[in-house]
This record gives sequence, structure tokens and C-alpha cells, in this order.
Amino acid sequence: MDWIISDELGLTVGHIVGWGAAGAMIIGGVAPYIPQYRQIKRTQDAEGFSLYVCLTLLIANTLRILFWFGKRYELPLLIQSIVMNITMFVMIHICVTVRKKSQIIRARERIFTDMDRKYFWAWTDFQSYVDCMLVFSVIGAAVTYLLIEFGPFVELIGFMAVFTEAMLGAPQIAKNHQNKSTEGMSLSMVIMWTCGDVFKTAYFVMREAPSQFWVCGSLQVALDVVILFQYFVFQVWVYRRDTAAARRARRGD
Repeated sequence: MDWIISDELGLTVGHIVGWGAAGAMIIGGVAPYIPQYRQIKRTQDAEGFSLYVCLTLLIANTLRILFWFGKRYELPLLIQSIVMNITMFVMIHICVTVRKKSQIIRARERIFTDMDRKYFWAWTDFQSYVDCMLVFSVIGAAVTYLLIEFGPFVELIGFMAVFTEAMLGAPQIAKNHQNKSTEGMSLSMVIMWTCGDVFKTAYFVMREAPSQFWVCGSLQVALDVVILFQYFVFQVWVYRRDTAAARRARRGD
């Protein structure tokens, strides 16, 4: 359906739909974290959200940015990766801030330069997370620069980027299982994850993106379904007692 809207601009319905889809890809990736951010800010409780979700997306999108230099895919996907990285740092900042405020007894500071594997990605200051990703980005950029002409390496970067993103739901699944509760996790975030991942996977297929994108997108949708299953089934039948106990503990009962 290639009806011309304006002869001067040469706009077509196809162009408008394409721009709309590209805009949705960029904004849609960020949207699920808005309700989670608001919930953390309102309740001053960040325990229900796994910071490993942020780590997963930071690694995935940094690798995707590096992949763009070796194999030029659509520009909206590159912009989405940049915007997503910024969003993840915003989520990390509020989680670190809230956890510091909620400490009754001041715990020992844990920072990136301690190089303590036990506390990796469990640091107590925001700058440590920034430093960690800077180191990862610089090393990744240097290796990519040296091997940019080696096709299999470039394809491997692309696969690792989308596979890592596909495993996004895994940290949240593990967090829910560890807590024996989905308390503190925003249902709106997960529903928006699912809708966004279905749209994203369909977009990859329709736009003939590299095969790594749509294969791993399908895996990501499957993990979203598992989280929804935890919320609607396990929360009622398995996690119910632990959730009630967690709520009583927060109220000080």
C-alpha cells in the first residue's frame, strides 16, 4: 500500500509506518522500566528488582553497538542500544540510592576497585557500575578494532549481543525464585517486556534483520512467559506464604 501522501516530500504510508515502527523500537525498549522506576521510588524498596537485569542489558547493548561497526544494521536499533544503556544506568542509580537510604546499620563500602568477586555487581556506590562498564567497553572496542575484518568474530559479537539480551528475564526469574516471591517486581514492567519483545521479534523478521536478532528475540519472549507464569501461578500457589511473611517484615509486625 504505497499511497503517496505528499508529492513534494515523497512520503508514503510505508514510510510513515516504518518511521512509527522505528520510533516504537527506540521508545518501547525504555517504557517497561518506567513503572518499575516509579514503584521503587514510591516504596523506597529496590529488593524486588534484580540489578543483574541492568548488567545483562548493558552488556548486550554495548556488544550490539560494537557489532554495528562490523555489520551495519538499521540505525534505529543502534539508537535503541544507546538509549537503553542510559536507562539502565538510571535504574542502577535509583536502586543504589534507595538501598543506601534503607540501611539501618551502615555497611562497609564495596567498590569496583576492590576486585572482590564475591561482591561483583553488588557495589555500594554508583560510580563503580560506571567504571565497570567503561572497562568492558574499552576492552571490547580494542578487540573489535583489531578483529573487525575477521567475519566470524563480527558474527560472534552479533550473536553474543542478542543472546545476552535474550537472557534478560533469567536474572529476574532467579530473583523471584530466591525470594520465593514476586513482591516488589512490577507486573506492568513484565507485561510491557512481553509485548515489546513480541513486537521487536516481529520487527526483526519483517525488516530482515540478521538471523541472530529474531532467533534470540523468540527466546526472550519465552522467558517473559516464564516470569508471567511465576507471577500468576507460583505467586498464588507456591510463593503465597513467603510473600505474606515479606510484607509483615516490612511493616514490622
